[in-house]
Amino acid sequence: MYCNVNFVCIETIVLASYNLNKAQEIQVLLGSEYHVITQQAFDIPPTAETGATFEENALLKAKTVYDITGLPVIGDDSGLEVFALNNQPGIHSARFAGNNASDDENIEKLLRKMHNIPQENRTARFRCVVAFFGQGTDQPVFFQGDWAGYIAKERTGLNGFGYDPVFVDSQSNLTAAELSACQK
Repeated sequence: MYCNVNFVCIETIVLASYNLNKAQEIQVLLGSEYHVITQQAFDIPPTAETGATFEENALLKAKTVYDITGLPVIGDDSGLEVFALNNQPGIHSARFAGNNASDDENIEKLLRKMHNIPQENRTARFRCVVAFFGQGTDQPVFFQGDWAGYIAKERTGLNGFGYDPVFVDSQSNLTAAELSACQK
């Protein structure tokens, strides 16, 4: 529980991640009834993503942080699946170009691999799996979501992070980096 300067108390949820961008996006989604903090606030080192699926990685992260803090925890694993690349980069999205690759390096590798792929075969989706552990529960609750789109031939837009400049939303035909946080 977190109480702000006006003594309004709100539920604290720990995000099993060091990704501050992701924490901000989740905070926007959950609204002012919750206070989202990352595991970094507890000096918990990052959990190795050794799972073979998004579900396994989300569970590993959530369970590790929950066991240490005892607070409600959101663990997620998400990534970009490009159908023409056999769903790559998938669970390796953040390290597609190497373990310490930047967003720019990952995008450059993706665009190189897709260079000769025609527009009609550039379909993709962002996939996210969330594992939630709350107080009083010994079993995780899983949530899953997909966002359909395709891969652009070049970067467009300034918002977001990761693959947002090259992932085009199939409904708006704008890249995720051209959409506001509310539109996402």
